[in-house]
Amino acid sequence: MSNQQLPGASNALTFGILSIALTIFCCGPFGFIFSIIGLSNAKKAERAFEENPELYSGLENVKTGRILSYIGIALSVIFLILTIVYFGVIIAMISNGNFEGGDF
Repeated sequence: MSNQQLPGASNALTFGILSIALTIFCCGPFGFIFSIIGLSNAKKAERAFEENPELYSGLENVKTGRILSYIGIALSVIFLILTIVYFGVIIAMISNGNFEGGDF
């Protein structure tokens, strides 16, 4: 008997990849949202595998998707911190008067 593909394994992998891509190329919040969805799909797929391990294959995709989702969360947090620091510096420059229109 051939094993079936684990339900949700490809979704977890896809959302993990999207979380990294959207964090780097678009913006952090979308990557964070897709990371959470990817982790949720990975958890569901792992639970299904634990119930019937002889019935399913594709646990590697679940593990890879989970790792990519964690990387996406880390990148989103780093992006958020850099954004806060960036706008904090701009606000500090404006409030100190160091940021004037002609002094670039």
